[in-house]
Amino acid sequence: MLEKRIVFATGNKDKMKEIRQILVELEQMGWELLSMKEAGLFAEIEENGRTFEENAIIKAKAVAELAAKSGMEAVVLADDSGLEVDYMDRQPGVLSARFLGESTSYSVKNKYILDRLAEAEGAERSARFVCVIAAVLPDGEVVTEKACVEGQIAYQEEGEGGFGYDPIFYLPEYKTTTAGLSPKEKNKISHRGKALRQMREKLKQRYEEGRA
Repeated sequence: MLEKRIVFATGNKDKMKEIRQILVELEQMGWELLSMKEAGLFAEIEENGRTFEENAIIKAKAVAELAAKSGMEAVVLADDSGLEVDYMDRQPGVLSARFLGESTSYSVKNKYILDRLAEAEGAERSARFVCVIAAVLPDGEVVTEKACVEGQIAYQEEGEGGFGYDPIFYLPEYKTTTAGLSPKEKNKISHRGKALRQMREKLKQRYEEGRA
């Protein structure tokens, strides 16, 4: 039976806060959930994959290698997620975090997308958030989960919550952007929330079977 420890391969504080909210059930079951910094693991990881799956696995494997070298027994999770805008040939896609440059603010990125879709109407504004969670188990096995949420690009930024592209991702059924949802509402329907819950259930099952 393995240590009930999870290291998540991210340095993004907002993302880590969201992850803790979604995986709170695992913490309540005694799992220790750590960010890379909290685990004392530091690395610059080149995300050169062509798909969300490839990038998530690249990150998870890199951090798992660091954990193994340090003698830490843990399940390592990593995610790669992004926004696909159909009108822009599914850009920014896997380059979402680096779109228009890594140091470019999301307010600039969001304005660029809004400007690109200035003439688009209705279904032309279709878009989706995609997330893939990769897990590397201490024995080296890799498992992944993928989820997405469909929506549209809004006509202007809206909402004070969330981060990244949330202010321009409109959900018709909620009549607001993901930035206009409460954290609880967002985690319930978000791409990352769905993928993490799928992975949570997989880890629970494997742990109960003595395989995770």
